[in-house]
Amino acid sequence: MKRLLLSGSLLWIALLWAQPGHSFCGFYVAQGNAKLFNHASKVVMVRDGDRTVLTMANDYSGEPSEFAIVVPVPTVLARGQIHVGDRAVLEHLDAYSAPRLVEYFDPDPCMRYEALESAPMAQGMARKAADAMNSARERSLGVRIEARYTVGEYDILILSAKQSGGLETWLLENGYSVPPGARRVLGSYLRQGMKFFVAKVNLGEQKRLGFSYLRPIQVAYESAKFMLPLRLGMANADGPQELFVFAITKNGRVETTNYRTVRLPEGMDIPEYVKDDFPRFYRAMFTQQVEKENREAVFLEYAWNMSWCDPCAADPLSADELRSLGTFWVASPASGSNPPQPVPQTTFITRLHVRYDARHFPEDLVFQETSDQSNFQARYVLRHPWKGEGSCPGIREYHRSVRERRVKEAETLASLTGWDIASIRRKMGGGWSDDPDKPFPWWDQMWKN
Repeated sequence: MKRLLLSGSLLWIALLWAQPGHSFCGFYVAQGNAKLFNHASKVVMVRDGDRTVLTMANDYSGEPSEFAIVVPVPTVLARGQIHVGDRAVLEHLDAYSAPRLVEYFDPDPCMRYEALESAPMAQGMARKAADAMNSARERSLGVRIEARYTVGEYDILILSAKQSGGLETWLLENGYSVPPGARRVLGSYLRQGMKFFVAKVNLGEQKRLGFSYLRPIQVAYESAKFMLPLRLGMANADGPQELFVFAITKNGRVETTNYRTVRLPEGMDIPEYVKDDFPRFYRAMFTQQVEKENREAVFLEYAWNMSWCDPCAADPLSADELRSLGTFWVASPASGSNPPQPVPQTTFITRLHVRYDARHFPEDLVFQETSDQSNFQARYVLRHPWKGEGSCPGIREYHRSVRERRVKEAETLASLTGWDIASIRRKMGGGWSDDPDKPFPWWDQMWKN
């Protein structure tokens, strides 16, 4: 069999997850009885030593004119440790690390080509804090306001509490609807000595600032704990949640220590028609892997040094973008420098994806940074056969190899997604044979030049 020389081009398609909203790692507490759901989260964790910068992106579904978010934090945060980020940077990071399709086109099997070489592609003012609260009542509930700040469109409170019942009562008395089951989870964080970060959004102030969406909240802190609180976010979860963690470190890949970190299947050839249906394919494939691992695994989607990519779904983040996410070890480019400084070699990105619920993920995620800098990407391959005419001696062998490839592509897609293989074959079209060794009709080449 002749070796096929392939030329490649990248096709990246954004994943369109069906869930309507993104959320923080905490739970939403809505004023009034409005019902809120949190369906997915995107969290960036920049980590070096005990230093962590956490960026939490969110959207929400529901009808409240104001709402708040409650997130456990390991310490009382100063005003300078809280920041409002740029959603566009998170979207860039998401695009850069997203699962992708790569497509290749078979050359004319009757011609000889030299291998093609390709190089890698390269906050404003806000209203004053809420009205003064009854400090005597706070003391009776065991709740203490450790600090209060205004950051962009967010009013921030840092709370400590002696018991979960008092904290829950305080939230209720201050006009928030606390989801059922929150008290037990709040108590577990209190026993760890954690504080509570409450970010209240003033939608009127948000509108005045000119934003039609909620910008990401960022917090910087020092703690020996390299973890992400999941359990509080399940208190008002409407079914299993999707979480995307983007970990940026100096030395290598990040993995979970209390749950298995599993690499997704990658590099497999799949049928051409998936190009127009990649989001549905990826959701089905991911669901199959979740079930295969008994819903108890965290999945690796991407691991790469941020200074380059191959193939690139989007350009690597610039040094300025990385610094905006909290990579404090990245030097700021000189003012007015042209061109911008390249991304340093000491930024490694790990993208993790987990579908979680209270039954299968009873613990928060605990991470560790490894020294593993091997590259990984959830990458899937489309191979387009040669469509032209040909009459060379090798054309029959080439057609046979294409039929064999199509058989394997259909089987692979069925295995990855659980889809019916007969339906896959119908969508592939172009006639079908399970037997790549079936001979061509005797007349097939008779009148071809």
